[in-house]
Amino acid sequence: MMRAVTRMANFSAPRLLAALLVSCVLPATGCAQDADSRVPSATRIPPRVVRDRWGSQIVLAERAATRGDRAEAQRLASAIVDAYVRAGNISSDEHQSAGRAYVLRMTGDANAARSALAAFDRAVAADSANFAAQSRAGQLFLEKYNAPDARASFEAVLKRSPTNAAALLGLAQVEDFEGKPTALATARRSVASDPRFAEAHAFVARLHLESEAFDSAQVHASRAVAADSGSLSGWSVLGATAWLAGDSVAYRRALHAATTLQPAPAAFYTELAEAAVRNRRYADAVQLALRAVSFDAQSVRALGVLGTNQLRTGQMDEGRATLDRAFTFDPFNVWHKNTLDLLDKLQHFRTIDRGRFRIVAPAEEAELLALYITPLLEQAYDALAKRYGYAPPPPVRLEFYRQHADFSVRAVGLAGLGALGVSFGSLLAMDTPSARERGSFNWGSTAVHELTHAFTLGASDHRVPRWLSEGISVLEERRAGRGWGADVSVPFLMASSAGRVQPVSLLNDGFLRPRYAEETQHSYYQASLFSEWVDAIHGPEALPAMLVAFRDGLETTDVMQRVLKLSPRQIDAQFAEWSGRKFATPLQALRGSYSSDSSGGRFVSTMRAAVALRELRPDSSRALFEQAQAMFPEYGADDGPAWFLARMALDRDDSTAALTLLSQITTRNETAWDANLLEADIREQRGDRVGAMAALERLLWIFPYDARVHDRLATLAAASNVYTVAVRERRAIIASAPTDLLEARFELARALGAAGDVPAARRELLDVLEQAPSFEKAQLLLLNLRSRSGTAPRPPERR
Repeated sequence: MMRAVTRMANFSAPRLLAALLVSCVLPATGCAQDADSRVPSATRIPPRVVRDRWGSQIVLAERAATRGDRAEAQRLASAIVDAYVRAGNISSDEHQSAGRAYVLRMTGDANAARSALAAFDRAVAADSANFAAQSRAGQLFLEKYNAPDARASFEAVLKRSPTNAAALLGLAQVEDFEGKPTALATARRSVASDPRFAEAHAFVARLHLESEAFDSAQVHASRAVAADSGSLSGWSVLGATAWLAGDSVAYRRALHAATTLQPAPAAFYTELAEAAVRNRRYADAVQLALRAVSFDAQSVRALGVLGTNQLRTGQMDEGRATLDRAFTFDPFNVWHKNTLDLLDKLQHFRTIDRGRFRIVAPAEEAELLALYITPLLEQAYDALAKRYGYAPPPPVRLEFYRQHADFSVRAVGLAGLGALGVSFGSLLAMDTPSARERGSFNWGSTAVHELTHAFTLGASDHRVPRWLSEGISVLEERRAGRGWGADVSVPFLMASSAGRVQPVSLLNDGFLRPRYAEETQHSYYQASLFSEWVDAIHGPEALPAMLVAFRDGLETTDVMQRVLKLSPRQIDAQFAEWSGRKFATPLQALRGSYSSDSSGGRFVSTMRAAVALRELRPDSSRALFEQAQAMFPEYGADDGPAWFLARMALDRDDSTAALTLLSQITTRNETAWDANLLEADIREQRGDRVGAMAALERLLWIFPYDARVHDRLATLAAASNVYTVAVRERRAIIASAPTDLLEARFELARALGAAGDVPAARRELLDVLEQAPSFEKAQLLLLNLRSRSGTAPRPPERR
């Protein structure tokens, strides 16, 4: 059943795990900002006259909430609210205190959030210089996932008080929520405005922790507790940093300090659980969140982390129950609402268990997808297990989603994720091929990519850095199929030439905090090139050895030193020299592409000129395309010179040259539908059935829904005596729900008979004849099979 959600959220583009990255500042979330004494001094500029009958009482209530004494916090907050409702002549600060009291009452009470916002609004209306109230309203909007209104609140403060530390922190949190790369810089402005603002230091530490920069995270977390020893968030981030780094002494110190502030330290363990998630340690996140919930069974934050990661580790029933409980406490939570709605949809999916894999997909597509994906993954599983010395525990669960928004919700709880797939270890999720326009992605290479994560995460005990895991996954795509995996592009080389692609030592930033639109994509390819470099220069045992070193608890610098015998600076230099040689020719042709007065380099200008002359002067156009091809022979995109030259070769009836050029595309471009289709046509015309079949097979990994491709491949396979392929393709046509199902089943029976599986062929024919007793072709084939088997057919039953 679809569940309603209170309409307070208004999303812009969310980032991965945004719900877990929003730094909590309000007392109701379990953080330590429990009184005006913890609000930075900048929020009290200019000085204001404070009149607040409930100021002391709200401080006590928030301190009770921080201690974990929910009952006492509720009692004190309710007393404030009751007095507020009856009172007259209320000051700005009293409105603010009432808003803070409503915040403490929000668990399980949707109206309390609205009342809190109304109180903060009245506080600002009564005194426009009450920046603290306006910042609290912004924090409440952000806590309820309304980024635009949160931003407006903080920007309104900053317009009048540009150095307001609390508003700068709030703005940084909004930017982080929206996935903007400016979040860290804005948070640093908050710290610079008030170096004693513990919450700003804690937030900066979280951002560094997300980037796996543990040293920087430790520095800022230490500054948070140095600024305010009563900062529970500071101690929690410090504890999370120590836990991830394996520093047991620092961890115990942080736990002791946090427990002193909150005897039942739910917030501390929730922070650890969230840090575990950010570092892809999902099973650890479940255990830490269970600990948090044992201390506070009503913590929406802890329940959310627990339920989400139970689902990520395959605990479907437990995860649903946990998120149901979290949603009852916070009906604003769109993450939880979306995920619960998705789980309702999953009940109607079909589950197919085959070998070491469990395929979960929309019922209409499950059989078709499983027909292809299971053998591919089985083959990849064996190759990866041999290469990395590790095997994920079966069954590996792969979920397919026909609606990209549903996949996005499965991955991060919200629509808007740009990825094609995600891996949580032995649980993988991805788009179906029908979720995207034909030719926009290769679903086979995507599946191999995500499966590879299960190996690199498992082999490293989930400690491999994000950038390296992604790089190895792209490398394994290239190993799994012809043309699969990201390939070099003009934008990548232009960015690399201009110094915009991060060096290996900073590559995680390219994934987590991209500075320009294409940087994440470029970082994937850069990471794959590094993995290729390691394998080529240091041997096939180097990448597995690096995973083992991460499993042993070493940080990246020490891993590089142990396995590659190089420092990060040496690696950056040697890798840059290697990649520069690898792409020397196209780099030379693209030089100057970023100059304001440049035509885009010789390659780009030559291509433009060739295209412009194609119709008017074809010979001159061809000469220019050939020049461009020589400049960038690695370019395999469908707008490159090889495609134009192949078409021109066909115009001259030179199929040999056309095939050579088409192969340059299909060996580098995993989504080249037109090139593969044309290659299949030419090869079939030349009598090259094997080559034509290979091209058609590649088409199926781009888009498996074209019945003509299946029929053509089945016919070629049967003519080539490749009966396993012929049978598979006939099954695929049936799985695609053809308009003439009986004819499709007859063709399957014929393929089964040709493959020597007479009993299966007979069963198929008998079922067909049961529905259509006068189907003459089926009758004749059945008689033929009887003569081959020496047994009499069973007459069709009549209904």
